[in-house]
Amino acid sequence: MAILIVAEHDNTALKPATLNTLTAAAAIAEHTTDNDLHLLIIGAKCQSVVDDAQDITGLSQILLADDPVYQSPLAENIAPLIVFLAQAEGRTRYSHILTSASTAGKDYQPRVAALLDVAQISDIISIESADTFKRPIYAGNAIATVQSSDDIKVISVRSSAFALTPLTANTEVPVIDIEAQADSGKSVFINAELTLSPRPELTTARVIIAGGRGMKNAENFSLLDTLADNLNGAVGASRAAVDAGFAANDLQIGQTGKIVAPDLYIAVGISGAIQHIAGITGSKVIVAINNDPDAPIFDVADYGLVADLFDVLPALTAALKA
Repeated sequence: MAILIVAEHDNTALKPATLNTLTAAAAIAEHTTDNDLHLLIIGAKCQSVVDDAQDITGLSQILLADDPVYQSPLAENIAPLIVFLAQAEGRTRYSHILTSASTAGKDYQPRVAALLDVAQISDIISIESADTFKRPIYAGNAIATVQSSDDIKVISVRSSAFALTPLTANTEVPVIDIEAQADSGKSVFINAELTLSPRPELTTARVIIAGGRGMKNAENFSLLDTLADNLNGAVGASRAAVDAGFAANDLQIGQTGKIVAPDLYIAVGISGAIQHIAGITGSKVIVAINNDPDAPIFDVADYGLVADLFDVLPALTAALKA
């Protein structure tokens, strides 16, 4: 028996969320005799991803499905391959199948669970034992402890709840080639529109400056851009700001956006709705700037400043430049 981790990547580089998921897998392995960790890389012309994976501490094996059919991460093609590996006779049996609770993981992992006729355990934040996990419910206001009796546990991991697995240079992890499954023909990749930015990604940034409805309009978000550049941070937004058209959808943070856990989170003009708080509770330090002293954001903030953000941001930016 072993534990299977499905890698997240862009056919060029391994994404950090995979390292968080591997930490969760290693924690499960400590509670069971299934100490072998197998990393599954599904893609096309993705040898550079394999090279990245060779430096991961604790891996027993790398499984590589490199085929044009996996050029795009279509769930309809990825799920059958994972299920094949879980059920194939003569192959290693897996007690757990883990992936990050990212957009891609949320797409194919429920299909895997359905095809295996087991219950998916979603968005775990803690490992209690090999069959017992904790996950947030009610927008993070309560933590549920879930125990599964399924033979195979199909799990998605909230990456912000686990540290990155360390890297060790010059390791030699065996690579096993996996034959691709036939194209399901159920979906076709058309195109992807990506927002290019010199700033770090929201989910991996150490510093995030996020704006809310209090920014008043999209033009004022440039104040956050200037501050972020001085802190080498990323810019985010609350759902209210996104719905109002102040910021793009891919900047949304919260239960229905991205879950983040930076070292420093600065909430500017954000009232602190439950759905937003659910996405930032993993942050090490939360700073809130709001002119409403009764704003809920102050209940979770480590530092709070009751002031007009349009006075504070220019002064703070100037101080950082100095």
